Formats: sequence, structure tokens, C-alpha cells
Amino acid sequence: MFATNNFVSIASLLALAALPSVLAVNGNATYYGGNLSGGNCMFSSYSLPSGIYGTALAGPNWNSAAQCGTCVRVTGPQGNYIKAMVVDQCPGCYANHLDLFQNAFAQLSPLQAGIIQISWEIIPCGITTPLTLRSKDGASQWWFSLQALNANYPITGLEVSTNGGSTWQSTTRRDYNYFEKSSGGGFGTQTVTVRVSCANGAKVTVQNVNVNAGSVTQASGNC
Repeated sequence: MFATNNFVSIASLLALAALPSVLAVNGNATYYGGNLSGGNCMFSSYSLPSGIYGTALAGPNWNSAAQCGTCVRVTGPQGNYIKAMVVDQCPGCYANHLDLFQNAFAQLSPLQAGIIQISWEIIPCGITTPLTLRSKDGASQWWFSLQALNANYPITGLEVSTNGGSTWQSTTRRDYNYFEKSSGGGFGTQTVTVRVSCANGAKVTVQNVNVNAGSVTQASGNC
């Protein structure tokens, strides 16, 4: 493992996400009273798994919500570390900065420190439950907007099939962490097949996904 003080593109980190402890970056950490429902990743329907804390990620690393759901190992100034999931953005933070939930920061340093030096690296989340798909409020067969939750590795893409997987159409991840039809609108049907791509190269296919507002579909596995 090695570390660098320079900005490292998130694309480089994602490419190495399947190889934990290969690449770490140095930065600073602060804390805030974060919550899932108010975060830019829009994880309002999600609860963090046991042993995983929450964090906001610096704006320069945000990359249109591509890091939402990514897990990182954060090492504090005393060498102790925690696992945290990216659930929010810190728009005013410098590159590689993490704005941790208060309970996460407290595991690394007394709160009165305010700001500490850290290193962090992308790691698998270690989640044992299946990946979940959720349609956004207002979504329908005429407007496709779907979120992928609870993935073990960073999600890199989501495709949709309306013919059982014979052909696939790409989607675009919006800055609020929902995948939408690249040309806008919907796919004209209330159920579709979805294929989720993850940073470790795995693909998870989920059939009979309901696209109507607020619908939740659980996959049979994870990536």
C-alpha cells in the first residue's frame, strides 16, 4: 500500500476497487450531523449496515454521484480505522476530504480536534444481503428513474432491457444518484429487466423490476 498527498482521480480508485489496500490517498476529515435522508445520495429508504458509518465526500471527488454507496477504510492519526459509506457530498471541501458523520469521527479522534489528517482507500463493503433497486417518487413507465442500493462494490453502470435481456439500453446516473433513461422519458412498460455493473467487474441481473414510483425490487445476490 502507498499513499499520496496529490489528488487521485476517482476513476483510478474505482479501477482498483476490487483490489483493496492497493492505493490510499491522504486528506483531512471533519464531521457533521449527517443523515441519510438529507444526503445528496438520496438514501432516504436505506439504513446503514452494522459496522458501517456514513460520510460525505469532497466535491472534486463527487463525479456526478458515482461514489454513492462506495465504502472506504478511513485511517486516523493514531492508526485506528473505520469503514464508512459515501452517502453525501461536501461541495466546499478540498479534494480527498471526508466530512464524516459525528459518530464516525469520534471513533478516530476526540470531537474537539475538529479536523484531523487521515488516509482512506476504497474497499468492499462486506454486505451479506442482496442488492436493492428503488424507483424514484414520480417514476412510471413514462419516466424511468431508478436507484441501486446496498452494493458491495461501487456501481459503475445500469442497463435496462424491455425484452427479457435480448437487448440492453444504457442509462445515465444523475447527480442525485438515480439512473435515468439517457434520452429522457421512460421505457413504455411497467416492468423491465435491469443489469447493474460493479467496479469489480461483476454484473447483477434483476428481472421483473417494477418502475412505478417508490417500488422496491430485491436482487437475488450482490456484486
